[in-house]
Amino acid sequence: MSKTNRKQDALDYHSQGRPGKIEVVPTKPYSSQRDLTLAYSPGVAEPCLKIAENKEDVYKYTSKGNLVAVISNGTAVLGLGDIGPEGGKPVMEGKGLLFKIFADIDVFDLELDTKNVDEFVRIVKALEPTFGGVNLEDIKAPECFEIERRLKEEMNIPVMHDDQHGTAIISAAALLNACELQKKKIDKVKIVVNGAGAAAISCSRLYVSLGAKKENIVMCDRSGVIRADRENLDPIKAEFVTKRDLHTLADAMKDSDVFIGLSSADCVSVEMLNSMAKNPIVMAMANPNPEIAYEIAIKSRKDIIMATGRSDYPNQVNNVLGFPYIFRGALDVRATAINEEMKIAAVRAIAELAKKSVPEAVNMAYNVKNLKFGKEYIIPKPTDFRLMTNVSIAVAKAAIESGVARKVITDWDAYAEELKARLGGDDALMRAVTTKAKTDPKRVVFAEADNYKILKAAQIVKDDNIAIPILLGNKERIQSIIDENALELEGVQIIDPLQEAERIKKYAQALYEKRQRRGVTLIEATKFMRDRNYFGASMVEFGEADAMISGLTKNYASTIKPALHVIGTEPGVNRVAGMYMMMTQKGPVFFGDTTVNVDPTVEELVDITLLIEKSVRKFNVHPRIAMLSYSNFGSNQGDIPEKTRKAVKILHEKYPEIIVDGEMQGNFAINNTMLKDNFPFSRLADAPANTLVFPNLESGNIAYKLLQELGGAEAVGPILLGMKKPVHIVQLGSSVREIVNMVTIAVVDSQSKSEIDNQKKKSKR
Repeated sequence: MSKTNRKQDALDYHSQGRPGKIEVVPTKPYSSQRDLTLAYSPGVAEPCLKIAENKEDVYKYTSKGNLVAVISNGTAVLGLGDIGPEGGKPVMEGKGLLFKIFADIDVFDLELDTKNVDEFVRIVKALEPTFGGVNLEDIKAPECFEIERRLKEEMNIPVMHDDQHGTAIISAAALLNACELQKKKIDKVKIVVNGAGAAAISCSRLYVSLGAKKENIVMCDRSGVIRADRENLDPIKAEFVTKRDLHTLADAMKDSDVFIGLSSADCVSVEMLNSMAKNPIVMAMANPNPEIAYEIAIKSRKDIIMATGRSDYPNQVNNVLGFPYIFRGALDVRATAINEEMKIAAVRAIAELAKKSVPEAVNMAYNVKNLKFGKEYIIPKPTDFRLMTNVSIAVAKAAIESGVARKVITDWDAYAEELKARLGGDDALMRAVTTKAKTDPKRVVFAEADNYKILKAAQIVKDDNIAIPILLGNKERIQSIIDENALELEGVQIIDPLQEAERIKKYAQALYEKRQRRGVTLIEATKFMRDRNYFGASMVEFGEADAMISGLTKNYASTIKPALHVIGTEPGVNRVAGMYMMMTQKGPVFFGDTTVNVDPTVEELVDITLLIEKSVRKFNVHPRIAMLSYSNFGSNQGDIPEKTRKAVKILHEKYPEIIVDGEMQGNFAINNTMLKDNFPFSRLADAPANTLVFPNLESGNIAYKLLQELGGAEAVGPILLGMKKPVHIVQLGSSVREIVNMVTIAVVDSQSKSEIDNQKKKSKR
């Protein structure tokens, strides 16, 4: 993808719709006059008076306890330097987004137009009544050290400069585990730190807190080794001077055990790497390109443990493993600070988590069989949902034990459940699916490639390494759309079925042999193959593509028919069904059948439920299925309740291992408190349903569309279930984002089917 195109995509992302990335959303009812009088005047006076009597009640009656300020003056924004407070605002909004999606923490981003340390400190200190914590961001050194020091001294809420401590905490966890694997002692290792900015100083300080010896650390900047005899030495850098006779980075690297890179790309040579001691540890964290390329490093030293700041290599040192959960734990005990004990607790929690058995959801996300502690897995993956509980709890406990907590947690099991409930699971699930797709991109044929949305989606999945697109349609028209919109699809295969006489002949013969006893002649089969849906499905059937996407410009029936004729259903499957994954505020909920079966019989409803149950499991979600109706366990009579009742009975008798119940109304399925109070015998009484099976197409289709438009849920689908090979049909008029989501699902579907096929082949040997 060209830099120009990438820049425009980024600009579009931040500007389209509501500008920016975060918004304020009411958390209380506001639709009636009574609601408004309680929210503001005169009702608001009551909590005001309570807080005036006892300031601690501000945590009870306002959002302070879950609100963090992300504050910057824009003097050291990413790798862009001093671009000003306005220039840094997109980054601060992005940090707010990460706080929310990973730890359910609300954020106001504040960009201050001052470079004066005294003024910066005065402004932030004055904001203390508003916030539960302060995350300082992108402030240049050495001012950042003084600002953080003074704010921590003068404020009674947690303050942390993430550029310093975030990298320090994650890299320290990686260092502890790498030392263990390389059989090195942290108090003995010789460490070279290249870079002497905020992150480098903080990393070195934290390593010392964990046992490293200051005399074993050599720090380098652009001028070489920071030596005691250097003139006009910065007092911050002076903390890590060396008296050893070392002058250059190359000198420092000889016989060193650990290299910490917080500098610039390609500054470490193979010769430097080879001069290191046996079993070296290298954390080359310059972004986007490390101090030495990962491939070069592991090829040069077989005994190396290598970490970078990049997500496409093992052992990514990513601050998102730490800061959301550190603040979560600090907020939940109303800590007055984030102290050294809390940071060390976070380090050890992150390090220990990497040694534990990895959840299947994480294995699936990275498309590995058994991710385990070792040279290529020394720190957890960002998708590991256990970070929320493990790190937050460790930080909260450390705050209590070190005396900075104003609230004491006694029931840690209950707190762990509260943290899990905060996660929801919707965004996390789709992120995990995307990560899995990227591990093994598949060939996806787009049957409607003469459309801008399809081509834009194809560019995105190609650029993000989700899929390898194949475009069907008139080559000149497709190229014209590409050129008109400056899309980067160079090298992508474009096929015009009308110009593929040999393929049409081959595909038509195969279709004729399949459908000749269903009224299809060879002439008709040949004619069908001029239709891109038939042609694309045939490519998948013949193994010339791994999955097909279609449906943007045609109705569902005309798109699904070619796939059924050419590919057909899985062995043992009598019918296909359509399922939507609805991304709601309460997490993902699966809806089916929403697109295929108009009025299923009892037996068909059972088949559909089994298809959906199997599919939900592929997302590493344990399905809890509610069979919906307008009746609750016989409260109303009619054809639909009767049909649903019979289907549930069959499922209970033949498939007792499946968690399914009904017939029940939709609100009872989702609200397990109502269900438990009224129908405690239900198999779903202990927790809400996450999978809803509708009695007919009409109800399912109406439900998902209403939830999408009125409830603000994102619909991922329709996911076509029961096909022998992956074919997925997007909604008529889908957005580019929705198409990309469906391509991602198609790739993961193809990966799953390939794994099953491989297992079958092995079992036959």
